This record gives sequence, structure tokens and C-alpha cells, in this order.
Amino acid sequence: MNPVEALAGATTPHHLILAPILVPLIAAAAMLFYEDRQRGAKLAISLVAAVTVLIASVVLMLDAKGEGPSGGTEVGLYLLGDWPTPFGINLVLDRLSALMLFLSALLSVPALVYASAMWQGRGQHFHSLFMFLMMGVNGAVLTGDLFNLFVFFEIMLAASYGLALHGSGPERVRAGMHYIAINLLASLFFLIGVAMIYGVAGTLNMAELARQLPALDEAQTPLVHAALAILAVVFLVKAGMWPMCFWLPSTYQAAAAPASAMFAILTKVGVYVLLRLTFLAFAPGEGVSITFAAQVLVAGGIATMLFGSAGILGAQNMSRMAGHAVLISSGTMLTVIGLGLQGGGSAMLSGALFYMVGSTLALSALFLLVELAERGRGAIASMLALSADLYGAPDEEMETPPPVPGLLVPAGMTLLALCYALLVLVLAGLPPLPGFLGKVMMLSGLLEDATTGRPQVWVFMAVLIGSGFATLVALMRVGVQTFWTSVDEQPPAVMVTEIAPVIVLIAVIVGMTWQARPIMRYLEATATALHRPSVYVNGVLEADRTVDRRQEAGE
Repeated sequence: MNPVEALAGATTPHHLILAPILVPLIAAAAMLFYEDRQRGAKLAISLVAAVTVLIASVVLMLDAKGEGPSGGTEVGLYLLGDWPTPFGINLVLDRLSALMLFLSALLSVPALVYASAMWQGRGQHFHSLFMFLMMGVNGAVLTGDLFNLFVFFEIMLAASYGLALHGSGPERVRAGMHYIAINLLASLFFLIGVAMIYGVAGTLNMAELARQLPALDEAQTPLVHAALAILAVVFLVKAGMWPMCFWLPSTYQAAAAPASAMFAILTKVGVYVLLRLTFLAFAPGEGVSITFAAQVLVAGGIATMLFGSAGILGAQNMSRMAGHAVLISSGTMLTVIGLGLQGGGSAMLSGALFYMVGSTLALSALFLLVELAERGRGAIASMLALSADLYGAPDEEMETPPPVPGLLVPAGMTLLALCYALLVLVLAGLPPLPGFLGKVMMLSGLLEDATTGRPQVWVFMAVLIGSGFATLVALMRVGVQTFWTSVDEQPPAVMVTEIAPVIVLIAVIVGMTWQARPIMRYLEATATALHRPSVYVNGVLEADRTVDRRQEAGE
């Protein structure tokens, strides 16, 4: 495989682009040869692979920063087999894909450490499935063509099926079956959409497709737009847009805590693909197709936020509330993408990206924390008395939690309460943490750009503020009931390896607040580059093969 880097004037191969895909693949394959009882060795391999990918993602993100005036005018490209674009397979690195790589790797390490306490021993091949999930996520954000996007999506989904069922149990199997059935149907639509696009346009390369779209015949345009609409349905299912999101709260609630913590990035992969394709295929502007796509995204996003807000208020326990909080986060991003297509500027989009990173980190930490808080107390302990009267107590007797091995944390409940309070601040959008900063930046951008005055903008602003208030009321209600109400039950036993990942994620969130200005500069340049799809298209299509450059250099 000969690499080609499409940075202007660059001559140095950049093999590191392959690392986020190859490292998890090699680790996952190697662990298949280990017996299930060799959990220590599997954990060590997984952690080494995850940390390696994290380091590689940091380097790639620094490389993707570029030096142009906008800071986002460079695209890194890796041609597999040195086949020219658009005939060969290529991996594309820009600011947005580098950000997603870093976010994925950042979630993986705490989830693996948390799983080492208990969950890795509750089923076979946990670590291999986790690594395949990482490979699928990283490949999906790096690939530059639709067919390989389908391949990496299938790898990601197949691994997530196993992780959703990890640990077994009736509730987990029931929710997992719904999750598998819905996503298999979505995969069928994905294949149909890809086949239609290839049949009409003759290419699946995203950059080439974006270049061809304006020049398509009038007879071909409706077919391509229909194919893109089918693909959009698939990605909207993955992103959890209402009404295609009923599977999400149940699946995330029932899954093992480290699996749910990693699933927090899966909805954002759907958001990433929508962001990438819509801004490439439908550059912000005017047109029937753009208007239709934008209106669907805005209406669907707002409906998702309303559904998530109603769900979080009606949920009876923390884990289900966390699932609905995922919907609120996804709905916010979908609405912003729609408003961006209608003329929303870079300021709004950069604020949304800041919010997305902060909320994803907070949701991942909340999924880990929820299991610790509910351990030994059960769902009924976190209900309000009114809710218990309305819904009734569970008929079955609560299972007695098994003894927890390992080093326990003194005053674990107090530590959990403090961590929970900080996560509530982030998810509700209260100052001074990233949830507040991201929402303020979004609202400021909305008031400044061309979308000002449109009714849907004011509706979105009201729903955004209202969803934060609903999140605050719901999470504080169950939090007070769980952490501050005097109960006769024993506080949960919390191991160091379980609470440490939560603290690390919260520390990263606090660090985002402290370093908000440099992070925002990166995200502003990312949003600027997204509004200039020619940067991505030209970076991919004009890249020279290695053999051509060597011939020119006389080697």
C-alpha cells in the first residue's frame, strides 16, 4: 500500500492515518486466540490498543489543524494500493474526522478500565467486540467513499450487537433483539441507497459525487436525491431521530454500563455522516432539495428534543433518563445541521460541535455512574413516591448484588453524588461547564447569522432552553431521591477502578471549560471548512499518487 498525502506541497507519507483502524483490528484478532479465563491478558492488550489509538488521534488532530488563514484548508488523504481517486479506496483526514477519532478514543479507555472491575467476566469476547466496535467507528469517520462507509458501519453494528447482549438476561436480550432487528433493516436500506447512487452516478466516492451532483442531467437528479434520502433515513435511525428512536432508550438502559458508555459515540457517528454528506452534497444555499432536507432535519431534530424531554421527565430511573438525554443531544445536533443548510453560519455550528463533545463525554460518564448509584438500591429506590404510586413497584424481588471484589472507595456515595451533580450541570446546560458554553455559543450564532427571524429558529431556541430545564428537573429529582434522601439500605460498594473512569471523564469536561478558547478556535475552523466543501472535494480529487510524484521527482 502506497500512501499519498494530499496536503499542499507535502511529500512525507503519513502512515499514522491507518493506525485508528489497524490497531483495534489487530488487537481484536489477536484476542480471539486467548481463552476466556485469560482476562488479564485481554485487558492489557485492549488497554494498550486503546491508548495507542488515543495517542495517534491526538497527533492526527494536531496535523489536521493546518496553517492556512482559516486553519481548516488542508485535507490528509491515504490512497490504499496507490489507486487514483475516485477508483481506489481512500481514507480522508480533516479537522472533523480527527475530532471524532479523538472523541472515540477518549471514551474507550475509561470504558475499558470500568469493564475490568466486573463486566469483562460476564460473557465471552467482550474485549474483541469492543476493539471491533472501535475499528468500525474509526473507519466510518475516516473513509472517503460510501461503500466502505457501509462496510465499517456493519463492522460497528455487528460488534455493538454483541456488546448490547453482553451479560445476557431477559431485559437485555429483549432490548437487544429490537436493536438488532431495526439496524438490520436500516442496513438493507443502506445497501439499496448505495446501489442506486452507483447506478446513476457511477461512483461512490463522496468527493467525486459532490463534484458530479451539480452537473447531473435533470432525469438523473431525482434518482440521486431519492438515493440520498434513503441513506439519510439510515443515518437518522443511527442518530436516533424521532420517530425512529424508540429502540434507543431501552437498548442503552439494558446494555452493560461500559457498553452504554461507548454507545454514547454511536449516535454521534450518525450525526457525523449526516454533517459530512449534507454539507458535501447540499452546500448551504438555495434549492428545492436543500430546503426539503433542511426542513426535515429541523422538524425532526426539534421533535426528537421534545420526545427526549418528555421521556426524561417520565422516566423512573437514572439509566432510562440517560437514554433520553442521548436523544436530546442528538436532536440538538440534527436541528443545527438543518439550520446550517438554511444559512446558519460557522459560529452556530462551532458552538454545536463544542456542545456535542461536552454532552457525549458527560453521557458516557453518566452511564458508568448510573450503574454504581443504582447498585444495591434498585430502580424503586430512585423513584419518586408519586411515580411509584402511578407505575407500581416491580413484582419481582430485587436481586441481591454480588459482593464486589477489589479496592473499595471510602465515602463512595458522597463521591458519586458530587460527580452526579457536575454531570447534571453539563447536561442541563448550566454554567460554567461545556454544556452551558456550547448552548450560549449556539444561541449567539443563531442571533447573528442569516437565520435570524425565521420561526423555526425561535422554536429551536425555546426548545433548547426548555430541554435543559426538563433535564435539570428530572435528573435533580432522581438525584435527590438517590443521594440525599435518608434510606435504610446500605450504600453501594464502589471500586477504585469503577469510579476512576468517571472522574477522568469529568476532569476532561472541566479541562474543556478551562481551555475553551483554544478548543473553540479549532472548532470554528472546523465549521468554516465544512461551509467550504470545495476544500474537501479538491483535497481528495487533486491528490497525486505516490508513483506519479516519484516520477516527477526523477526517483
